[in-house]
Amino acid sequence: MRIGISCYSTFGGSGVVATEVGKALAARGHEVHLLSPSVPPRLMGFEDRITFHEVRASPYPLFEDSPYSIALGSKMADVADHHGLEILHAHYAIPHAMAALLARMALGGRLKVVTTLHGTDITVVGSDPSYLPMVKMAIRESDAVTAVSEFLRQETQRTFQVDRPIEVIGNFVAPPLNERPDCRAWLAPKAAFVLTHISNFRPVKRVMDVLKVFERVRTGIPARLVMVGDGPDRLEAEAYCRDHGFAHEVRFTGKQLDIGTVLACSDLFLLPSATESFGLAALEAMGHGVPVIASRVGGLPEVVRHGEDGFLEAVGDVDAMAKDALGLLGDESLRIAMGASARQRALSTFAEGPIVDQYEALYRHVLGMA
Repeated sequence: MRIGISCYSTFGGSGVVATEVGKALAARGHEVHLLSPSVPPRLMGFEDRITFHEVRASPYPLFEDSPYSIALGSKMADVADHHGLEILHAHYAIPHAMAALLARMALGGRLKVVTTLHGTDITVVGSDPSYLPMVKMAIRESDAVTAVSEFLRQETQRTFQVDRPIEVIGNFVAPPLNERPDCRAWLAPKAAFVLTHISNFRPVKRVMDVLKVFERVRTGIPARLVMVGDGPDRLEAEAYCRDHGFAHEVRFTGKQLDIGTVLACSDLFLLPSATESFGLAALEAMGHGVPVIASRVGGLPEVVRHGEDGFLEAVGDVDAMAKDALGLLGDESLRIAMGASARQRALSTFAEGPIVDQYEALYRHVLGMA
């Protein structure tokens, strides 16, 4: 099959999943064309059967802001026409699914559109009254729609009152390549434990809760905290560490391409988000055998089993999360058992092969090949 995939080029989960799906499809012999404003972080090096197309909105004096959606739709139509694409797989309703529908119209309807909903396109952007009609149309007019969790499927149906089928196809992880690399020696001197958080540091991720959990943990046992990523709450987080006298125990790495190395050095992963439609960062930690302590919200209970792969607590309950962390780090046998359970679940329930099989089957269905 000849497939176009459109996604954001940021470090968020949707761009990661879209790129990894594209790479997996290309490895199976499909021709994949990836469209994005810049090269997605997970598209590193040359990938056979994958072509990247940069999408840029040209400045136009009539508009205050460059019309990216129009530029994306035009690029989609051009790539689809020139390369004979059969399917456009849009990751996010806005702007990608809307642009894909425009491209389909430009090509006389001969292009199939598959839309994958990842979360904020429904829970934040989609529920904004100014966007709601367009998101609803994107869901209604796509040839197939998927959601990354059952929570998101139900939230989509509740918010937009759509009765069309929405298939749940979760995110996935591949077996890790790193096993306790040398970075642990300088991340955790004097045999301290390593706690890790990875996000885009937006308010919804509640990075201050991460610091407050760590603040309680560090008083009980030797520990270090690694904060991976960047975003609007990073400056406040760094200032908090300095003001409370433990900045030397926290490492802010900024955005990292190789998060596998960080996770391979970690003992515990913290994700106290206000909401998560899936929680890909938690799943990737689990794939490395790292237990997770997270909020009991959104799609996270579909990923992390409380008491088996880690612990889930109420949003904002930093005392309970810190107690869980101290219990895990203070009981080596429990930590090892939970880490093994987390790894087994990640690499079986959320294995790459079966999930890519689902996408292939969906493509064949919309193309009338099934």
